[in-house]
Amino acid sequence: MNYVRLGHSGLKVSRLCLGCMTYGEPTWRPWVLQEEQARPFIRDALESGINFFDTANIYSSGESERILGRALKDFARRDDMVIATKAFFPMSEHPNNRGLSRKHIIQSVNASLQRLGTDYIDLFVIHRFDEETPIEETAETLDNLVRAGKIRYLGASSMHAWRFMKILAFQRHNNLASFISMQSQYNLVTREDEADLLPLCLEEGVSLTPWSPLARGLLAGARKAGTLRAETDEQTPRWYGGRNEVEHTIKAVEAIATARGVPTAQVSLAWVLAKESVAAPIVGLSKSHHLQDALKALSLTLSDEELATLEAPMNKHARPQRW
Repeated sequence: MNYVRLGHSGLKVSRLCLGCMTYGEPTWRPWVLQEEQARPFIRDALESGINFFDTANIYSSGESERILGRALKDFARRDDMVIATKAFFPMSEHPNNRGLSRKHIIQSVNASLQRLGTDYIDLFVIHRFDEETPIEETAETLDNLVRAGKIRYLGASSMHAWRFMKILAFQRHNNLASFISMQSQYNLVTREDEADLLPLCLEEGVSLTPWSPLARGLLAGARKAGTLRAETDEQTPRWYGGRNEVEHTIKAVEAIATARGVPTAQVSLAWVLAKESVAAPIVGLSKSHHLQDALKALSLTLSDEELATLEAPMNKHARPQRW
């Protein structure tokens, strides 16, 4: 396993991040694995050298955090791990139990610490931009929590580049703890961030930790495999369905994978890993072969011709970001 610095910080993370949205309660999403099924995947990730784990308070209403916290306590030494969690989305019907207000951020951090069973969060990520809360309030609250030792580093997720830059500028102008990572959807069929957000991250020394690098399994052959997630995930057809360029991209991935003699997941992940702005794609593990596919993608180098072939279908179509 290789390790890289996250953004302009000294924090080092594995080149793969284990995404834990897959672990929790099937009542939240039918394809989610319960704790007994999830623990072996977390243990295997640790044994492969992965030290970076991503979850969120909204995943299975906090159960994902609980499962991850218990597993890491049993399988690893806490100080060797980098745990990321997030807050923004509603956790109840109450009006203050959502967003990025001072009240909700502090409440969310304290609740996540309890569920994770830890004294600090390595990377706290604002899950989206909050249009209803002044950025001053959000930024100052995050800085206070860093100074209090409850948070080590800050990250952001899925927002327009100009809004991200606005917060970064405020943080730096006021000597506040600033974001070191951006978590945004980035894969072969979701590339709108290449226009503004990715160049901004490179310029400002912010690492990208892409979510859904395999487009919810679409770029790994989940549709052909008939997985439960492919059959029940409402977002997949909403985001990617009915688009010729997506189908052409999938065919390009399949052709290169066949020529290389490797699974499509390896080709799709290798493309993401080749991008300069990417520190660690967030990968989900729910099948025995998922980890090996991700690990082998780390050493798969695509040629310039292969990269061009993979990118050609989407280069002809610019579409708005889907968050």
